[in-house]
Amino acid sequence: MSPTVFLIRNIRFFFFSREEKRIHIHIRQLNKRAKFWVEPSIELAYNNGFNDSELKEIKMEIINNENTIREKWNSYFES
Repeated sequence: MSPTVFLIRNIRFFFFSREEKRIHIHIRQLNKRAKFWVEPSIELAYNNGFNDSELKEIKMEIINNENTIREKWNSYFES
């Protein structure tokens, strides 16, 4: 199961259910994929297909929604 945290402009931000404990978020749009660490700071973990401009926009969405991501992470993985 991979719960969607939010969807913006057809870009899906989600968690995988069986992953490591450090908070991070996966991003997917069609055949493009990326992963960002949320802790200890927001940074790109990997990218496959997004261009620099898209990654910049994605990172801003993560920054703007960091509290939501953390809350949903804690709610999902602690239940």
